[in-house]
Amino acid sequence: MELAEQILALAKKYEQHTAANLSELIRIPSVSLNEGAAALALKRQLEAAGVDAVEIDGLGNVIGRMGKGPRSLAFDAHLDTVDVGNPGNWSFDPFSGEIRDGHVLGRGAADQKGGAAAFVTAARILKELGFGRDLTLYFVGSVIEEDCDGLCWKYIVEESGLRPDLVICTEPTDGNITRGQRGRMEMAVTFRGVSCHGSAPERGQNAIFMAAEACLGIRALNERLANDAFLGKGTATVTDFSSAGPSLCAVADHARLHIDRRLTWGETKESAVAEIEAIVADMPATVEVLEYAETAYTGLRYGMEKYYPTWKIPEDHPAIATGVAAYAELFGRKPRVDRWTFSTNGVTINGLYGIPVIGFGPGAEAQAHAPDEKVPVADLVTASAFYAMYACRMQAPRPGGP
Repeated sequence: MELAEQILALAKKYEQHTAANLSELIRIPSVSLNEGAAALALKRQLEAAGVDAVEIDGLGNVIGRMGKGPRSLAFDAHLDTVDVGNPGNWSFDPFSGEIRDGHVLGRGAADQKGGAAAFVTAARILKELGFGRDLTLYFVGSVIEEDCDGLCWKYIVEESGLRPDLVICTEPTDGNITRGQRGRMEMAVTFRGVSCHGSAPERGQNAIFMAAEACLGIRALNERLANDAFLGKGTATVTDFSSAGPSLCAVADHARLHIDRRLTWGETKESAVAEIEAIVADMPATVEVLEYAETAYTGLRYGMEKYYPTWKIPEDHPAIATGVAAYAELFGRKPRVDRWTFSTNGVTINGLYGIPVIGFGPGAEAQAHAPDEKVPVADLVTASAFYAMYACRMQAPRPGGP
């Protein structure tokens, strides 16, 4: 039997096992900073799959290892999820993990525990096939991605010293291979006004009026931002507006805007800050890039600047070529090579550290953060087969093994 046939047969054989592993992970709520129980569950699943070693690092990332080769490939799936939102928008229990009508249901099914369940099965498949030892595989269940995408890999690279040659990000890709995404950053603009009695507003400087004028400037900026043929257009929008003053009968002497800025190719942190500074140049205002610092479930406080660089790798990059070939060998057709609309851990893996990243994951991107989240069991089978085949095709051939 050809290797592709063997891998597909095993992925199908373990179909219900993969779905059951995902169901277990979904039944464990794990919003950012509260991933501990889910991390322990994934650790147990990887150990049961037969990986050589599994540890949990200081930030709480689960890292399984298989093989001892000089080159390395990592699979990444973040274990944290966003919260449920309005429970009334769900037609089923968000944490049921129910397997029904060919889908696994619940928060995190697509974003992004499905990728973890699929790579656990890939590890099991490779173990059963007698995976060769000239490539080291890492299976990473990362944390805090929803709060601060890429922070987990900043810790992995800078504190744990792990720098793989390639990472496959298992966020949902609608059956495609992805090779890039827009970056993003979070900025705040603080306006300093002068308060006075509300009966004579001309005596003061209203910080709300300044902020409102800046809002209109940001709206106009959004319309003229650059567009990249592959990644799409940069965007800027105000996502929060707050103000304060001595009383509701006084002119506000403080206002603050929170800005979500999506960065397309060629846009940088410096250029984005300069654009906002130009809008408020004649106002008593300060523009800042925000910082993230929180305490992980392990008790470690860790953070980074809220700047998440744009990244893309060339379509003819060897990592993409290997992925396209592996997919075609398994399924008899070439996949579409596309991009993500949302942000992923690739912002640090490739955006900061230059490590090649490709994306392939079960489920639909539109399911992310949505009520009634679910993932097709068939997608879990496809993903587990793809991960196993990619690992086999990335390593040099080994006599008698895959």
